Amino acid sequence: MAQKPPLPPFTLESARRKVRMAEDAWNTRDPEKVSLAYAPESIWRNRSNFIEGRDAIVRFLAQKWQRELDYRLIKELWAYHERRITVRFQYECHDTAGQWFRCYGNEQWATTETSGFYAL
Repeated sequence: MAQKPPLPPFTLESARRKVRMAEDAWNTRDPEKVSLAYAPESIWRNRSNFIEGRDAIVRFLAQKWQRELDYRLIKELWAYHERRITVRFQYECHDTAGQWFRCYGNEQWATTETSGFYAL
């Protein structure tokens, strides 16, 4: 899998740019596009769900964005070191009844030279 620049080792500027690229991709609400930023064998944990591999990521995101309407995400760089980035995020959305929700959390990303990013 070809990784997209910026590549590790990260500097403050390149880590910020990587986070912004991820934020921009997620805000497209395009599951295929978002999934390409992650290694094919990625494992995600979302609350009590574990999502393994790109196909599962695409299915998960498609279902998520059918329920979470007008989804809008903000990601902020929290920390970085060489091949790792930690991100704080918040997003808001509403359901079909018009009830709005806001969620907060953090993510730890790691990368290898050959496989791309993993959400840890």
